[in-house]
Amino acid sequence: MGHRQSDELEQLLTLALRTGATAAEVAQERSFSQPVVFEANRLKQLETSDDTVTALRVWRQGRSGVAVAGGPVDPQILVEKALGLSELGAAEDPLLTDGGLEVFASVGNWVPVDRLIEWGEAAIATIRSAYDEVLCEASFTCETNHTRLINSLGLDYRYEETTVSGGLSAEWVRGDDLLAVEADGIDRTQLDPQGMATSVIERLGWAEPTAAPVTGQLPVVLMAQATDLLWGTVQAALNGRRWVEGASPWQQGQAVAMHALTIGQHPDRGPYSCPFDDEGTRTQALHLIVNGEVAQAYCDRTTGQRLGTGSTGNGFRAGLGSRTTPGLVNFWVEPGEKTLAELLKELPEAVIVDQVVGGGAGLSGELSVNLELGYYLKRGEIVGRLKDTMLSGNVYQALKRASALAAEATWNGASYSPAIVVEGLTVIG
Repeated sequence: MGHRQSDELEQLLTLALRTGATAAEVAQERSFSQPVVFEANRLKQLETSDDTVTALRVWRQGRSGVAVAGGPVDPQILVEKALGLSELGAAEDPLLTDGGLEVFASVGNWVPVDRLIEWGEAAIATIRSAYDEVLCEASFTCETNHTRLINSLGLDYRYEETTVSGGLSAEWVRGDDLLAVEADGIDRTQLDPQGMATSVIERLGWAEPTAAPVTGQLPVVLMAQATDLLWGTVQAALNGRRWVEGASPWQQGQAVAMHALTIGQHPDRGPYSCPFDDEGTRTQALHLIVNGEVAQAYCDRTTGQRLGTGSTGNGFRAGLGSRTTPGLVNFWVEPGEKTLAELLKELPEAVIVDQVVGGGAGLSGELSVNLELGYYLKRGEIVGRLKDTMLSGNVYQALKRASALAAEATWNGASYSPAIVVEGLTVIG
């Protein structure tokens, strides 16, 4: 980040304190990205996005206010707005993190646009060499983000990260039947577009025949890209704020899942690595569930204060203008020992869930979704695609009746997870 911009943020902080704030914090995010988009098998558009967002948060007379600006900042206007909003704010202590200047090591490598185009063209060509009647869409993006956080206690943290991501889909129309298969990837330096294309081709093959409807409580295999049906509830139940409210059904030391399930957070790994949270607390590795037992919750500063544990470095904001709330960095599910192919071979009968329509169960754990893409497995072999099928049940009960985790794990959003075999869910065909 340039010297001029650094001075601007420091001047903004100084002006806020001189104008009446008793404490202040400035956060800035700068992002530059170049997405490449393909539609109907062809390159559709190239874009460039260069955005800067700055947020000033002040405390005056025991109340806080925050003002946000996009692009160039007028310090006087932003300070006046933040102080004015503090008059309407709720009573709040400025739980700021003290510290000094620290510039964290940059991560990731920039991927040029011509390489992104090559990836998209090659992946689409690979899919259409196997299924020439499908329509493919793809998007590949390289993005660099600069984050800076300073406050009136002297903290000045800076971090730069580069991420490359991609999504690939194929739509296959057969009469009145529409089949859509998706694959994606994300990394700091390199993607595997051919691997994404191979995944799409394999799943198109699985879905080409249609299986007869099935109903009942069958074993269910949640593919890695569908496991958030479980992990969304797990994250909600481990949220320290839910513990403070007494809303979570879990507590420390409670056995909640099969012994093989170990879940944690690894903020120094993968494409979502992050050295500090939005409150300026250093992130850290966490052991959340160990061998099926709850080990701890994750907290921001306010929640950690109420629980008596202190912050775990998990205070994040949905946007720079919002309040912090506990959130995870790199939710990590430890893989199992057998490959997915080996697990499938061992199952006499199962429903494989690939893509779903509908959200997760949330804290309640009550799940009800439609299968956008799912398959019926018989004697270790995939019979075909299941159409017009629903999945329902309780996530907490399914976790207790989980039986196996696959050895392969992939990123699904900010969750790193293998496929998982569970029982106790009801399939309705």
